[in-house]
Amino acid sequence: MLLNDWHPVALSTQIATGSMLATDLLETRVVLWRDSGGVLHAWEDRCPHRGTRLSMGSLRDDTLTCPYHGWTFGKEGRCTRIPALPQAPLKAHVNVYHVQEQYGLAWVCLGTPAHAGPPAFPEFGDAQLRKVWCGPYDVRSSAPRIIENFLDMAHFAFVHEGILGDQQHPVIPDYSVEAFDDAEYGSGVWAKQCHAFQPKASKAATGGSDIEYTYRVVRPLTAVLTKHPPDTIREAIALLLQPLTETTTRAWIILALNDFTSSDDALRAFQDTIFLQDLPILESQHPARLPLTPGAEVSVACDRMSLAYRSYLKQLNLQYGVIR
Repeated sequence: MLLNDWHPVALSTQIATGSMLATDLLETRVVLWRDSGGVLHAWEDRCPHRGTRLSMGSLRDDTLTCPYHGWTFGKEGRCTRIPALPQAPLKAHVNVYHVQEQYGLAWVCLGTPAHAGPPAFPEFGDAQLRKVWCGPYDVRSSAPRIIENFLDMAHFAFVHEGILGDQQHPVIPDYSVEAFDDAEYGSGVWAKQCHAFQPKASKAATGGSDIEYTYRVVRPLTAVLTKHPPDTIREAIALLLQPLTETTTRAWIILALNDFTSSDDALRAFQDTIFLQDLPILESQHPARLPLTPGAEVSVACDRMSLAYRSYLKQLNLQYGVIR
């Protein structure tokens, strides 16, 4: 299923015209490169001759040259020259993947796309909200574990004390969870009417307040949190995951905020603080893959969204990064 979905792999600005960028996705080496016309390409980062990374070679005139034997490949991925055998039939072809650019990121699908494009993030198109890209953060854990942590409010008072939570206010009031299917976000599961007391809910916050949250899981490895601060417009944080392997993940975060005062660096630093507080917790969880087997872990009432997410993954028959 994940092979047929879209995954973030780089900032668009990282890939200039005439340059290459190596990355990994679902245990596959990928090379991104932008041709002279500005079009982005995504190929398997592997020469079909002897398996060398093409990204170690060169890119000139929209042609990639393998660093090992000098084989060259044109824009369609087909071999155009074998220096050691100039007259040889040119049958070799690099695996070429689907690629799109959206939300300032490059997205790759390794298989046959099950969706026309990346997950919905409608707040990105809201001109009233400022957009800031954070991360990426590399985590030694499965992508589903990271999504589940993002959906969890009960850890605020302990992992993010003094910022998103307070041990004097650990109680999580009841909230509702249900499936959704709408034109704005697509389909998935969401938690609404979520409330938590936060000493400093954002970089711009000047004091503690009760914050209302809505969480939406819009794809198996994508979640969008919307905040509803008093007397202002809703803000959003999108967590977009790049599964490198079953138990290693790169996390991308996009903020859509009503804060036009703080600098980008200050907003990133605030988000870095939050994510780096979560990091040792995530990397300590055992097993690293998310258990979907009944009774594998003990759950309580405030884990309702977590349980809904696990049920959603089971309904989709996800096998990667989980224990069935």
